[in-house]
Amino acid sequence: MSTLLVILQEAVASVGNVGIGLAEIGAGIGAGLAAVGAGIGIGRIGASAMEAIARQPEASGDIRSNMIVSAALVEGVAFFAVIICALILFS
Repeated sequence: MSTLLVILQEAVASVGNVGIGLAEIGAGIGAGLAAVGAGIGIGRIGASAMEAIARQPEASGDIRSNMIVSAALVEGVAFFAVIICALILFS
Protein backbone atom coordinates (compact mmCIF):
# COMPACT_ATOMS: atom_id res chain seq x y z
CA MET A 1 0.00 0.00 0.00
CA SER A 2 2.84 2.38 0.74
CA THR A 3 4.28 1.96 -2.78
CA LEU A 4 0.95 3.03 -4.24
CA LEU A 5 1.05 6.11 -2.04
CA VAL A 6 4.57 6.92 -3.24
CA ILE A 7 3.50 6.55 -6.87
CA LEU A 8 0.52 8.85 -6.32
CA GLN A 9 2.69 11.42 -4.54
CA GLU A 10 5.21 11.41 -7.38
CA ALA A 11 2.40 11.80 -9.91
CA VAL A 12 0.95 14.76 -8.04
CA ALA A 13 4.40 16.34 -7.75
CA SER A 14 4.97 16.04 -11.48
CA VAL A 15 1.59 17.41 -12.60
CA GLY A 16 3.22 20.54 -14.01
CA ASN A 17 5.90 18.61 -15.87
CA VAL A 18 4.01 15.73 -17.41
CA GLY A 19 0.45 16.98 -17.42
CA ILE A 20 -1.13 13.92 -15.83
CA GLY A 21 -3.78 14.58 -13.22
CA LEU A 22 -5.38 12.66 -10.43
CA ALA A 23 -8.47 12.01 -12.55
CA GLU A 24 -6.41 10.10 -15.09
CA ILE A 25 -4.68 8.08 -12.38
CA GLY A 26 -8.02 7.35 -10.74
CA ALA A 27 -9.54 6.30 -14.07
CA GLY A 28 -6.67 3.89 -14.72
CA ILE A 29 -6.86 2.38 -11.25
CA GLY A 30 -10.65 2.15 -11.48
CA ALA A 31 -10.57 0.37 -14.83
CA GLY A 32 -8.00 -2.08 -13.53
CA LEU A 33 -10.00 -2.80 -10.39
CA ALA A 34 -13.16 -3.31 -12.45
CA ALA A 35 -11.40 -5.84 -14.69
CA VAL A 36 -9.86 -7.71 -11.76
CA GLY A 37 -13.16 -7.73 -9.88
CA ALA A 38 -15.01 -9.11 -12.89
CA GLY A 39 -12.41 -11.82 -13.35
CA ILE A 40 -12.65 -12.88 -9.72
CA GLY A 41 -16.46 -12.79 -9.80
CA ILE A 42 -16.80 -14.86 -12.96
CA GLY A 43 -14.20 -17.32 -11.68
CA ARG A 44 -16.15 -17.84 -8.48
CA ILE A 45 -19.40 -18.25 -10.41
CA GLY A 46 -17.80 -20.90 -12.64
CA ALA A 47 -16.23 -22.75 -9.72
CA SER A 48 -19.49 -22.82 -7.78
CA ALA A 49 -21.42 -23.98 -10.83
CA MET A 50 -18.98 -26.82 -11.50
CA GLU A 51 -19.21 -27.92 -7.87
CA ALA A 52 -23.01 -27.81 -8.01
CA ILE A 53 -23.07 -29.84 -11.24
CA ALA A 54 -20.72 -32.39 -9.68
CA ARG A 55 -23.10 -32.78 -6.74
CA GLN A 56 -26.30 -32.90 -8.79
CA PRO A 57 -25.62 -33.84 -12.42
CA GLU A 58 -29.33 -34.04 -13.23
CA ALA A 59 -29.70 -30.30 -12.59
CA SER A 60 -26.86 -29.31 -14.92
CA GLY A 61 -29.12 -27.51 -17.41
CA ASP A 62 -30.65 -25.22 -14.79
CA ILE A 63 -27.30 -24.59 -13.13
CA ARG A 64 -25.63 -23.77 -16.43
CA SER A 65 -28.32 -21.29 -17.47
CA ASN A 66 -28.21 -19.56 -14.08
CA MET A 67 -24.42 -19.43 -14.30
CA ILE A 68 -24.55 -17.75 -17.71
CA VAL A 69 -27.07 -15.15 -16.52
CA SER A 70 -24.99 -14.38 -13.42
CA ALA A 71 -21.77 -14.10 -15.43
CA ALA A 72 -23.48 -11.77 -17.90
CA LEU A 73 -24.63 -9.51 -15.05
CA VAL A 74 -21.12 -9.37 -13.57
CA GLU A 75 -19.64 -8.64 -16.99
CA GLY A 76 -22.21 -5.89 -17.57
CA VAL A 77 -21.30 -4.15 -14.33
CA ALA A 78 -17.58 -4.40 -15.14
CA PHE A 79 -18.17 -3.01 -18.64
CA PHE A 80 -20.16 -0.12 -17.16
CA ALA A 81 -17.30 0.66 -14.75
CA VAL A 82 -14.71 0.63 -17.54
CA ILE A 83 -16.88 2.95 -19.66
CA ILE A 84 -17.23 5.38 -16.75
CA CYS A 85 -13.44 5.33 -16.29
CA ALA A 86 -12.96 6.00 -20.01
CA LEU A 87 -15.38 8.92 -19.83
CA ILE A 88 -13.43 10.36 -16.91
CA LEU A 89 -10.17 9.84 -18.78
CA PHE A 90 -11.24 11.52 -22.03
CA SER A 91 -13.41 14.32 -20.67
